[in-house]
Amino acid sequence: MPQQDNDTTTNDMRNEQQTASSQEKVEAQAASIRPDASQTEEQGGTQSDAPAGEMSFWDHLEVLRWMLIRILVVWGVVLLAGFGFIPWLFDHVIMAPSRSDFFLYRLFQRFSEASSFMPGQLIEPFHVTIINIRLASQFFLHMELAFWLSLLVTFPYIVFEVWRFVCPALYQNERRGVRFTFILGTVLFFVGCFVGYAIVFPLTLRFLYTYQLSATISNQLSLDSYMSNFLMLTFMMGIIFELPLVSMLLGRLGILHRSFFHRYRRHAIVVLLTVSAFITPSADPFTLMAVFLPIYVLWELSAFLIKESPTPTDGEEGKPAPEA
Repeated sequence: MPQQDNDTTTNDMRNEQQTASSQEKVEAQAASIRPDASQTEEQGGTQSDAPAGEMSFWDHLEVLRWMLIRILVVWGVVLLAGFGFIPWLFDHVIMAPSRSDFFLYRLFQRFSEASSFMPGQLIEPFHVTIINIRLASQFFLHMELAFWLSLLVTFPYIVFEVWRFVCPALYQNERRGVRFTFILGTVLFFVGCFVGYAIVFPLTLRFLYTYQLSATISNQLSLDSYMSNFLMLTFMMGIIFELPLVSMLLGRLGILHRSFFHRYRRHAIVVLLTVSAFITPSADPFTLMAVFLPIYVLWELSAFLIKESPTPTDGEEGKPAPEA
């Protein structure tokens, strides 16, 4: 019996040793698979740049719904506030280009005192007589102006909400690019609207209103005609100023390169001069240049924002040299 007990004890010890060695092998294999702290930190830094956790389709719809609700609430508040602000805005801002005390006309007068290059028709007294020929035009115009004003004021907030909705699905480098695009597009749009209001519309209005086919005809401008041209030229310039953004997008897609702008610069000057003459059909070169220069700056800005065209040597790097 004692011998049998010793054999049993020996077998138990061997089993325990085998079990311990098996556990050590498993832990060694797990340690080889498990990344170390530095690898974990590096992976963590890389994963921090990745988009946030995926959301279900209904979660996306819920986020989109609240985004639209916030936009509508802000837009509605601005619309109601702007409705009472419209009469002052109409008298001091919208109708300002129809009077001689508009800041652009005063600037022309100062230039004419310092130089004789200024055309005489730009410094003569100027006043536009506007009449209303429809019964409900002023009421509907009040509503229309309140709508456009509220849309213009809330445009940066709308861009911000769209950015918040798109941002979680983007990587860190993509976020920087989209943020720059949104900011640049907003700034260019407002700069274009200002150029349309301060330069393009006043010069167009002044030329067309003072143009006479016959001295027996007196001009009286209708309210609808004045406002349609005002809104069209102002917002058209805002859209035209988005061309650098479109060029940058086409450049990133590989469709446009900087060499295109260098190669066709002379052609672009002719085309832009034609467009400027069409926008402001005036005979004096000063008015033509006042419209041409901002548009030409857009051309150069577009060339600056896109990449250089790939050279043939870039695609041939790493290839063996041809045999002699």
